[in-house]
Amino acid sequence: MTKSFWLYSIIVSSAIRIPAKIGFVHKVTVSTEEVKKIAKLASLKLPDNEIELFSQQFTETVDVINQLNEIDTSTVPETYQVTGLSNITREDEVDENRVLPQEVALREAKLIHEGFFVVPRVIDTDETESVI
Repeated sequence: MTKSFWLYSIIVSSAIRIPAKIGFVHKVTVSTEEVKKIAKLASLKLPDNEIELFSQQFTETVDVINQLNEIDTSTVPETYQVTGLSNITREDEVDENRVLPQEVALREAKLIHEGFFVVPRVIDTDETESVI
């Protein structure tokens, strides 16, 4: 993911509070200090020229959001989706002709335990218990 994605996500979601009253526009300027703080929260190291650039871009983004906040949507029905479609998935169906028998699937396995593949642990934990 790009630096800008992380920074935009943080700034839009939590770092800057944007007034939502219709008819009230509060000019928000995202300072370079705020960009540095956001970059630190996102564990990003930004060169000075990018800090200034993000400051300008965030300010422009907040301006656009403020413009959107001014739109009167009182006559628009609330919705969480726009297609009108409900469940468009199908039920799972097993094609018996394509099922791989367990014996065939495990034939080349290096290590098997009770009919399952045994693989090295890939998630570090403090636990010392064995997989088997």
